[in-house]
Amino acid sequence: MDLSSLTALSPLDGRYARQTDALREIFSEYAFMKARVQVETEWLIALSEFGLPELSEISEHGKAFLRGLVTNFTVESCQQIKDIEKTTNHDVKAVEYWIKAQVAHDAELAKASEFVHFSCTSEDINNTSHALMLTEGRKELLDFLKKLHDTVAGFAHEWAEVPMLARTHGQHASPTTVGKEFAVFAVRLQRVMDAIANVQILAKMNGAVGNFNAHIIAYPEKDWEAFSRNVIENRLHLSFDTHTIQIQPHDYMAELFQEITRANTILIDMDRDIWGYISLGYFHQKLKAGEVGSSTMPHKVNPIDFENSEGNLGMANAFLNHLAGKLPISRWQRDLTDSTVLRNMGVAFGYCFVGYNALERGLGKLQINLPAIAADIDSAWEVLAEAIQTVMRRYGVPKPYEQLKALTRGKDGITEAVLADFIQKLEIPAEAKDRLLKLKPSTYIGKAVELAKRA
Repeated sequence: MDLSSLTALSPLDGRYARQTDALREIFSEYAFMKARVQVETEWLIALSEFGLPELSEISEHGKAFLRGLVTNFTVESCQQIKDIEKTTNHDVKAVEYWIKAQVAHDAELAKASEFVHFSCTSEDINNTSHALMLTEGRKELLDFLKKLHDTVAGFAHEWAEVPMLARTHGQHASPTTVGKEFAVFAVRLQRVMDAIANVQILAKMNGAVGNFNAHIIAYPEKDWEAFSRNVIENRLHLSFDTHTIQIQPHDYMAELFQEITRANTILIDMDRDIWGYISLGYFHQKLKAGEVGSSTMPHKVNPIDFENSEGNLGMANAFLNHLAGKLPISRWQRDLTDSTVLRNMGVAFGYCFVGYNALERGLGKLQINLPAIAADIDSAWEVLAEAIQTVMRRYGVPKPYEQLKALTRGKDGITEAVLADFIQKLEIPAEAKDRLLKLKPSTYIGKAVELAKRA
């Protein structure tokens, strides 16, 4: 069976292919090979500038040729490397041989071909390539999260002054505003976005077990650690890891993936809250001509975008949690289990993007139902029991909590008149009594408006 979006085993390359398209340039096998070629060629160029006499003849022409292997890298180039790999059964060695083949017909570079991959272990190339991929992947992910954040923060400001009945444990609770509840998610999301952005992406190029053994035996007079740091920090724009085994230990990856998991968890929390508000009738969803909500119930307008988002972000977190838990563990100086697992970074990011796309669609369909929200809060006078008993506490009225509990707990028919009668009988200052008598559920919102506008 030929591979297509309809025959793909993974929905990321099938049903959701358009939503994950931006990630193919970052996490695909082609992207991984291209990153490896970039690392190999920059290492060789750096060596030529390090004062090694054997590489002194590499000119600006040669450097441009080597960098051109990256800028001109195509899917066909990647296939050529994969064809070499059929013989080597080693992907990084195949990259080395491919580069050597490209420079073989250039007299200047052909003399330097044995310095391709000089003193490197395959993990010097792989870990830096993964770091480059994650740098780009993080940028794309943060750009998407920022769009979601800006939408949510916009709702916080737009609906800052719309009073809403809160629910704790699913029951009526002290009022808030619609905007304040969106503001909470905006602030949480901004905090985790900052954490994602601040993860230091590390890389190493220090040889077979992290000690520069081969480098020093070949050129003992050179400061190889300083050289390696310069390549990683100033050429590849990553952070240098001083202490590693054969692999870069992947602790930063665990940190990054755990922070992304935290962002996704916040969004799942929001998915579920909005789903509930739609169920309460607080929001309608914009209709689209031709769509149906049920194969048998014509009236249905289901909150499927928020359900889709929740499900796919759950899938993303399953992959991210496994990556974070597995990658920092290696038997002795290295085993191969990290290699196959790392190939699923794009899968984890892919499910993030599918979830973010669904959430973006859902947020774009929301239409606030002001009458429903107002009717809900205006019928919940019992929530003022907190306000009344708190004022009673201030003025030393005996057993204020117990009195309001007896009046309101589990009782139907708590109305404005019931509370007014109770307040009128209180022995508290007239000013305080007047303030309570003027209070409504819709005005008992504390600093909610200010908090919403501050988001």
